[in-house]
Amino acid sequence: MAFAQAADPLAPTGQWSANTAGQAATPVMGWNSWNAFNSDVDEEKVLASAQALVTTGLAKQGYRYVNIDDGWWLRRRQPDGRLMIRAERFPSAKVKGVADPSFRPLTTKLHAMGLKAGIYSDIGRNTCGQIYTPDFKNQPEGSVAEREVGLYGHTDQDIRLFFADWGFDLIKVDGCGIRGLPADAPRVQNGLYRALTPLVDMQSLGRTNVPAVQALYRDVASALRRYNPDGDYVLSLCLWGSSDVRAWGKDMGNTSRTSDDITPHWTRMLTNFDTAATRSLYAHPGSWNDADMLFVGTGDFDANHLTEARSHFALWAMINSPLIIGFDLRKLTPELQAIFGNGDLIALNQDPAGNQAVIAYQSDDYQLLVKTLANGDKAAALFNRSAAPTDVVLTAAQLKMSDGAPVQLTDLWSKARSSFTKEQGFNLAPHETRVFRVSGTRRLPNGLFLSEQPGSVNPAVDGVTVPRADPTIHHSVTSWFGSRGPGEHVQYGGWGGAQPDRAAYGQTMRVAGTLYDTGIGLLAGSRLEVRNKGFRRFTAKVGIDDSSLAASGPVQFEVYGDGKLLASSQPMRFDQAAQPISADVSKVRIVELVARPVTARQGDGPAVAWADAALTR
Repeated sequence: MAFAQAADPLAPTGQWSANTAGQAATPVMGWNSWNAFNSDVDEEKVLASAQALVTTGLAKQGYRYVNIDDGWWLRRRQPDGRLMIRAERFPSAKVKGVADPSFRPLTTKLHAMGLKAGIYSDIGRNTCGQIYTPDFKNQPEGSVAEREVGLYGHTDQDIRLFFADWGFDLIKVDGCGIRGLPADAPRVQNGLYRALTPLVDMQSLGRTNVPAVQALYRDVASALRRYNPDGDYVLSLCLWGSSDVRAWGKDMGNTSRTSDDITPHWTRMLTNFDTAATRSLYAHPGSWNDADMLFVGTGDFDANHLTEARSHFALWAMINSPLIIGFDLRKLTPELQAIFGNGDLIALNQDPAGNQAVIAYQSDDYQLLVKTLANGDKAAALFNRSAAPTDVVLTAAQLKMSDGAPVQLTDLWSKARSSFTKEQGFNLAPHETRVFRVSGTRRLPNGLFLSEQPGSVNPAVDGVTVPRADPTIHHSVTSWFGSRGPGEHVQYGGWGGAQPDRAAYGQTMRVAGTLYDTGIGLLAGSRLEVRNKGFRRFTAKVGIDDSSLAASGPVQFEVYGDGKLLASSQPMRFDQAAQPISADVSKVRIVELVARPVTARQGDGPAVAWADAALTR
């Protein structure tokens, strides 16, 4: 698998470039120690949580990964650099007749339970807990060098240890060690850690060394393939949406964090959700957006806030975020288990088509999310973000279904069934999310619009040449700063790029005054890869979106099949009506859609529209 782009990024390759290595055909499900225990983790807690997954039946529903987060290590032994386990916390690591502690007995026990085992590290020398957690328990001990337990300078050695020697199946790789230790950091100045010139600046993409960050994570991906020749591994990138990772994380890892850490607060959940919700074209089988672990069971999502807990879980299921429980499962109640174990919602998250939900209606108070399922059904989530009751209307048009035929609904919480024609009103309680499985007569009965199948559409090049922070994400009060300072900054990269049913920067899709409710919007200088699953024809209407400047253009639109040119438009200019384009793709495996600027320009090109883009039989 190659991560480097071709010399001409718009040149068709006939290949699918998003990651397919590893074991993540559907989003990862399981449990992680951090939200429940922070770094105060030990073997008893890990095994008790694993046993709870098995005993409650959650493991059979897909919760298979048991992930040990920060706090497991004692030191990096000198001079050979081998990582040493905190064996007094993990007693099975003391293997009789073996000099060095090993996690192999623990991973073997988890495997015997039908589970998978996950481990944690950092791409830098030191971990997030060391750098940012003041009350960090189980701190690595010893000299400065012995406390450097991260991957930096030890990637091959550590990955071999974790996977070949210890038998782990997943690794979460944080990035605090390449972010938080400049020379003037207090913990560097007092001699606790060595300085490492930051490669990541959360407030400035310009001060972030994106190629260097990519290179470090690329080394991890290469080592994982080297020590897992059967491909049985999961790589979880944890860069919190920094370093322009929204553009390349999907090509390298199995999951990629889109935000800073979640906390057990409603408003923080909104922040994390927002960082992933508009990135549906950047998630596919093998490479998922990760809005961070579930906080169901704690704080604003505890047993006294079941409406919020259900919303949190339902939203993660709809956007195909990994369903990683962050709760102390020893305290599981029937009400919480009913949320974690809602098989109908799990089925939405684990649907093999891999389509992240698309936002069909967007406002600060209410959102409608719609996803297309493998069997042709839809799922719809009606989400009241506000603290007041809200009256909303769901329309057949928003579902891309016929106005004149009945639409069948199954409520995935109550299991009640109903139907409507054209539109149906609902009253949503504060913070409520109603989720339905939907069937009916589709607007496009003989195919799929591309915006209905984001899991099969990869923005190999999305036209963004000047990465910038996304201003549309909810600004929450963070627990680590509170209301000190100026407040939460706009920091998560990912503004613009490829959008389903919207223009590149979230506006409605419109060409020469004609509105389109369906299509793919992005920027000129872009190339989309589309997996063709038995369709015979590609059709679209192409043009420069009205959200562009009048001086924009011209742009030529091209359709390729397995690397060969199949169709092209005339050069299109601003305020020119959209032009039809079509191609026979009956024997094509990969369709590529290129929006090529006719004249050279600096910076981002104009917004363009592949309106009504569809594959039909």
